[in-house]
Amino acid sequence: MRTATTIEASGLGTWRQQADFVVEAEKLGLDICWVAEAWGSDAPSALGYYAARTDRMLLGSGVMQVGTRTPVALAQTAITLSNLSQGRFLLGLGPSGPQVMEGLHGVPFARPLARVRETVEIVRQAIGGDKIDYSGDEYRIPLPGGDAVPMRLSMRAEHPVPIYLAALSPAMLRLTGEVADGWLGTSFVPEGAADAYFAPIDEGLARGGRARTDLDICQGAEVAFAPDEEALGAMVADRKKELAFSLGGMGSASTNFYNRAYSRQGWAEVAAEVRQRWQAGDREGAAALVSDEMVLATTLIGTESMVRARLRVWRDAGVDTVRLYPAGEDLAARLDTLGRAIELVHEVGGRA
Repeated sequence: MRTATTIEASGLGTWRQQADFVVEAEKLGLDICWVAEAWGSDAPSALGYYAARTDRMLLGSGVMQVGTRTPVALAQTAITLSNLSQGRFLLGLGPSGPQVMEGLHGVPFARPLARVRETVEIVRQAIGGDKIDYSGDEYRIPLPGGDAVPMRLSMRAEHPVPIYLAALSPAMLRLTGEVADGWLGTSFVPEGAADAYFAPIDEGLARGGRARTDLDICQGAEVAFAPDEEALGAMVADRKKELAFSLGGMGSASTNFYNRAYSRQGWAEVAAEVRQRWQAGDREGAAALVSDEMVLATTLIGTESMVRARLRVWRDAGVDTVRLYPAGEDLAARLDTLGRAIELVHEVGGRA
């Protein structure tokens, strides 16, 4: 199994500290660093800077939101970052949700599946050096009705650019299996993943004439090490409100893909009630509904032996790349956690 992490460039207090984290993570042996956008800093600017500060580690956009940039602009960004980093760039794309797309960007969220599919097709056309000539339901290039003719980019991709999709819904998971090079997943419970995640992914793989080995299963979770059971109990309690936020506060009033993912993995009733209480303003009541089992099932929190055992479960479930979110009060603590976790992943899954 490979190791990865996801950061936001503006996180960890200062920009300098986050850059130091990336540099030191590479020294620890991390394989991939994904840079998120969400509603914070943009990913490409930071990725260009991190590419100049690192030598070996792969760097990915985790994720850029489809619809906030044109497909060709995404392709230009991908080629630029890939060439600058000498082939170390991974293009991570995702549909986001209605709150960010419509509430922040003012872009309609409707028809995300078609938008993502067409974006991938156009990006690959552009990266391949072809003239960009596309007629879809969401995008038409060149724009009809004028004098414009198809063009190709003057810049050429010097390296392959793998495309990863962030997906939670069954339809988006099927698309991921059909067209993507990797899946960026979250809210992952390995015991429930066969039906909730891998069944639709495998349908997509079959539709695309591909096998599971053609898709990098990149799954993420917080990792934290507890010295004893008492400390573990405190860790789990602290994280219940964070999980309640994912179940109740993420997305819009009508759409929460995280809540739906947990529901498909056996927690439909509690997920619905957590969301109801959160939306009603009862944050403490929502967090109280989250069980210890829910926290432990979707994280890599525990004693070292517990985390090691959990990683074996992830490996056996089909995870290829473990995306680690290391806990810690400061930079040194986060790096210490990350280093311990990387060693465990290598012990359990071997190096890629």
